Order: sequence, then C-alpha cells, then structure tokens
Amino acid sequence: MKLNRLTPEEERVIVHKGTEMPFTGEYDEFWKEGTYVCRRCGAPLYRSRDKFDAHCGWPSFDQEIEGAVKKLPDPDGMRTEIECARCAAHLGHVFTGEHITEKNTRHCVNSISMKFIPKGKEKDEK
Repeated sequence: MKLNRLTPEEERVIVHKGTEMPFTGEYDEFWKEGTYVCRRCGAPLYRSRDKFDAHCGWPSFDQEIEGAVKKLPDPDGMRTEIECARCAAHLGHVFTGEHITEKNTRHCVNSISMKFIPKGKEKDEK
C-alpha cells in the first residue's frame, strides 16, 4: 500500500493521534458535494451527503462509507477512537446518543486527516 508523505502537523494528528484546534480545520464549514478520503492512503471514508453541522468545531458525519472506518476504545477509557480501516490513520472520535441526527451518531473528524475529492472526480467507490 502506498502512503502519502505527511507534513509534521499531519503526522502529529494522523500518526501520533493528536487533535487539531476546533474551528480551524479547512472542512469544518465546508459544504461542497463529493467524497472525503484518508489523507495518508486515499481510501474513501465519508460522503458529503452524510456531513452535518454539529457546531463542535470539527467536520461531523453521521455515517461512514461501509467498511472504511475502524472503531477502537480510546486510551482515555471514555471515548471511541476512529481510524482509517485501510492504513490505521487517526481520524478522530465517534459519539452516539447525542440525538443530533436521526442516525444518532457523530463522527467527529480532524480536517487534517482527510482530503476532499469533488463530486465527479472520485475514483470508483465500492
């Protein structure tokens, strides 16, 4: 598997499980149609139709592309971490029970962990 080179800040979040500051990521207030892919390996993660404004400071999705995201207990013992299922890149955390959407799920994702591919430019998604 080919992995993209990361900047030091991307590596801090994606490899070392950091978090970008809230309300600073390029995809927080971003509403174009397309697909969000893993910045490290390019695997499709989320579709724009599943993105919503949770007013939390990070891009939020109520559903991932099937099989794209792995959920793990966070070392803090309180949260659930989410990773790219293909390359284990740290994406953020998933929360349930907040009743923000009908799906009752919020994937809170670091913008820096993703890249946006506009509608029509995506590769074949399975």
